[in-house]
This record gives sequence, structure tokens and C-alpha cells, in this order.
Amino acid sequence: MTSRVERCGGCGRQLWLPPQAVAARCHACRSVTSFPSSSQRWAQVYGAVSQPHHNVVTTVPSNYLAAGPGNGKYPRQGCDNYYIDQPRPAWAPPPVYGRKKALLCGVTYNDTNYMLTGSINDVKSMWFLLVRMLGFPSDCVVILTVTNKWHSITFMGHGSRQKDYNKDELDGFDETICPLDHETEGPIIDDEINATIVRPLPRGAKLHAIIDSCYSGTVLDLPYVCKINGEEYKWEDQRIPTACYKGTSGGIALSFSACSDNQTSASTSAFSGKDVTGAMTSSFIQAVKNERCLTYGRLLAAMGDAIPSLMPNDTDVIQEPQLSASETFDIFTKQFIL
Repeated sequence: MTSRVERCGGCGRQLWLPPQAVAARCHACRSVTSFPSSSQRWAQVYGAVSQPHHNVVTTVPSNYLAAGPGNGKYPRQGCDNYYIDQPRPAWAPPPVYGRKKALLCGVTYNDTNYMLTGSINDVKSMWFLLVRMLGFPSDCVVILTVTNKWHSITFMGHGSRQKDYNKDELDGFDETICPLDHETEGPIIDDEINATIVRPLPRGAKLHAIIDSCYSGTVLDLPYVCKINGEEYKWEDQRIPTACYKGTSGGIALSFSACSDNQTSASTSAFSGKDVTGAMTSSFIQAVKNERCLTYGRLLAAMGDAIPSLMPNDTDVIQEPQLSASETFDIFTKQFIL
């Protein structure tokens, strides 16, 4: 059934309702809201004498719906056109409606000798950036972590590389990300990631991926990688004529990754002062928060400049954030918009 979106008159959160709904109780603040867009149906079903003015949302006290028959103005609980909004389980996918959606994945690998302590902090920081600052609806953000305490485009975890057996990589290696069960089920290789989220991307859709892991430069297997040097840049073509198609189905895919395919990524506590976070994630958030009207080129350069300052005592770290894309463009004129 097709749904529509309304706003709770009490707390302002989004309510996803069937088209015939004329009122709903918000599970978060418990207030009941009637919807003026349904005023004609309201009058038909409940016989209201005066119709609410359009574009006005009315919050109804909860005692109106305690029990007994409807009063001719507000529906009683249990009638076909009154709905109680339910919270979405943390494991459930986001609604299919709306223009912005995000998946945040932070893997800690608890009780292993390669445990990561900053992945959860990265996820929390990215959630705050997306929801509180960039206007992503909280209901449209799903978080995958071990604790999964948050309501719920990003992967924070270990990355690796392995020999390229189908000969579609210029460097002879497939890049991978390591899920929690990678020791028994194996890593997820870039070919699989590309086939799952890049190639099906339809016209009009845009995918941004932020990958904070080692060897992640071309982990989405996108056709072009941007190499930047100061004010100059060039796009390197990663395609091999005999290999399978790695582009989209008309959409646009872009990926910011922590480092090139032969580098490792680092963590730092310099960003927060105490909590450990990924250097790439921290530099990405810092640049987006501090600068207005960012271009892709300025964002990439700011990340590259920030990482050494986040790890002033670690001179052995060589980590260069990478930008890859399904199509080429002028990185210094195209504005970065999530």
C-alpha cells in the first residue's frame, strides 16, 4: 500500500501513514495529530461540521481518544482511519520513501587481537553529522554495530586485499572489507560491492560511500580514481577493456576512502581529545562542519591536510584519502552535497 508522510504536531518527527489516515498518535511524544490534507475525507467519515483550515496541523489531547464513541470531530481509537505510529526496530531497513538514506556500519571485532576501539565512535560522529547537521531523517538512517544501541553510507572496520583471479584490476589485487565473520565466511571483495550497490544504481540516484579501512582506495571498483596534487588533479581510468562493466545503470556513484590501495589507515584521539576515532572519518567530518560550499576538490584536499595534524607524533603514517567515481567531473567546481 502506498504511504504518505506527515509531521507530528507535538515533536515534529515524521509519521509514515496509509493514505486514508486522518489522525495518528506519535509513539515518541504520545500526542495525537489530525491532518488537514484529509479534511474532506474527515468530514465524510466523521461528519465534522467545520473543516480544519488547510496547511494547519492540529495536536489533539490524548484524553480525546480514551474510550467511547467519536465525538464528531476527533476519531475514536480503533476506527479504521486512526493510526498509532510505531517505532521502527533498530534492525529494520529504512523506509523506501524519502530522498535521503544512509547505512552506517562500524565493526569492532571484539575479543580478537585486531580489535578496533574507534569504530563505534566513528558511527556516532557520522550519525550526528548526517542527522543533526545535514538534515537526514533519523528514521532513514540504519546503524549496524555490535551494540546496536542507536535508533537507527559508511563502513568503519578492517580492510584487506587479495589476488585478483578474474583479471579486472590494474594492480592485480581485489580490495576487500572484513565483516565480523570474515574468518569463517571470507571478506567481501570489491567485485561483490560493485555488483550489489553500484551497477544497479538507477538514473536520478546518487550514492556517496565513505570507507574508513585499509587498502580501500578502489574498494567500490569504480571506473575512475582522482589523483590530486595541490591545485592540480587528474582522473585515472581503472577500466580494463576485457573486464566486466563497473559503472552504474544511469546513477552517480562516488566514494571517499581512507587511503590508496597499497596504504593502511590509522586511528587517532587528537580529534576529540580522548575518544579514539578513525583519522579519515575525523578529517571528513571536520572539513564538512568547518567549511561552507565545499567542492569535492576542496574536501579531498582538506582531508589530506588534516590527517598529518591529527597524528603529529606518528611520522611513519602515510595515508592519502582517495576519491573515486563512476564518471569524471571538475572536482574544484562541483559542490559536495550529501
